[in-house]
Amino acid sequence: MLLKKNIKVGKVNLLLVTVFSILTINNLFAETLKKSETTAELSVLDKVSSKNTNIKIQVGEEFSFQNLSIKVLKCYNSEFDDDPEVIAYMQVKDKTMNNNDKVFIFNDWTFASSPSIRPFDHPVYDVWLKKCYS
Repeated sequence: MLLKKNIKVGKVNLLLVTVFSILTINNLFAETLKKSETTAELSVLDKVSSKNTNIKIQVGEEFSFQNLSIKVLKCYNSEFDDDPEVIAYMQVKDKTMNNNDKVFIFNDWTFASSPSIRPFDHPVYDVWLKKCYS
């Protein structure tokens, strides 16, 4: 009976050491990950009126622009000085569409230098990422 009690204590100690190790390693890697910027600047073109509007959106907050609902979830500036790149993960909903099959008209990463890589396709509006900053 004494042997069983020692095995249980050993298993509990091993479990505690494992959990502590995983949490420590997780904290070390979390500090090395790049943090998202807090503000994204976008340019919105109304194709009907040919009016271009610059808007600033806080990362994580939803912004309403006419019939669009725009939300930027992440926004990063590259660390390279010679050819900087600005990227953002953006979700856009059209408030006039009542089609439940398609929630977002755009839900993807977008690049400031090459907006045609992941194009925003809407009949009335064009949205471009300009920059990210804190």
